[in-house]
Amino acid sequence: MKLARLAGAAALGVTAMAGSAMAEGETVCLITKTDTNPFFVKMKEGATAKAEELGMTLKAFAGKVDGDHETQVQAIETCILDGAKGILLTASDTSSIVPAVNQARDAGVLVIALDTPLEPIDSADATFATDNFLAGLLIGQWAKATLGDAANDAKIATLDLAVSQPTVDVLRNQGFLQGFGVDLADPNVIGDEDDPRLVGSDVTAGNEEGGRRAMENLLAKDPTINVVHTINEPAAAGAYEALKAIGRENDVLIVSVDGGCPGVQNVADGVIGATSQQYPLLMASLGVEAVKKWADEGVKPENTPGKDFFDTGVALVTDKPAEGVESISVKEGMDLCWG
Repeated sequence: MKLARLAGAAALGVTAMAGSAMAEGETVCLITKTDTNPFFVKMKEGATAKAEELGMTLKAFAGKVDGDHETQVQAIETCILDGAKGILLTASDTSSIVPAVNQARDAGVLVIALDTPLEPIDSADATFATDNFLAGLLIGQWAKATLGDAANDAKIATLDLAVSQPTVDVLRNQGFLQGFGVDLADPNVIGDEDDPRLVGSDVTAGNEEGGRRAMENLLAKDPTINVVHTINEPAAAGAYEALKAIGRENDVLIVSVDGGCPGVQNVADGVIGATSQQYPLLMASLGVEAVKKWADEGVKPENTPGKDFFDTGVALVTDKPAEGVESISVKEGMDLCWG
């Protein structure tokens, strides 16, 4: 598992920042969903450090909120006009962004999707990401094993990302359900399963307030929910607050994905039972390296053998290991969080 988790050894209304690298170096753009989510903050740190190391100029853009597709399109257009050699993109709308991506690639810009595959995945030149289905699968398997026989009568809520169901959202949701033992209908769609244990799903926009609101909505539908899957750890923190408000914070099992330092601390504190840890700093730094190689040698990155993307690793973090589900401790998770 240690190998798996390190497998990959302006006027537009966006936030934009030129890196401190020398201005004459090649330009690489980083376009994230927001600049407030700690996951994307860490991604920006990784890209900035690597750009400085390689003598490149980093220009970073972010939407105002998760789901701000139009701002991301404008950012791509700006990067093309600026003569960027590459774009590192975490797309809010993984299918609608494709025409803008095609425009960039036609202009000779290398486009690498970070964390969130485009639809179809080969719309980008490469994808550097966690195996998000595996991330969901691990927390599903852990939740099922932890509950034991009680899993057969679980009341499950899934707190997902967006109505548009971006790929990362679908992969984590479907991975979790399969890991928990729910038969999937269409693995490309959230919410079409007929397992009676599923209370329902709601969207969170990947933030704490969204998680709280979604949890409140689902508790109104069924106050006996006892298993909660969340798209990320901010949403999990919001779900926990909603449960705490009705005195149920200690009898509902919450699982999540991200593995950021605050999220791992929430595992230690009992807010989250287990989380699947990603490595966004690694994703971004490898992405910048790939753009540099493209600029210097005209060589595109290759996928991990047997996969249609470059796998940057995942590890399940918990201090309550379950038999048959490989995991690392909270201490290990804190040492590695978002490296």
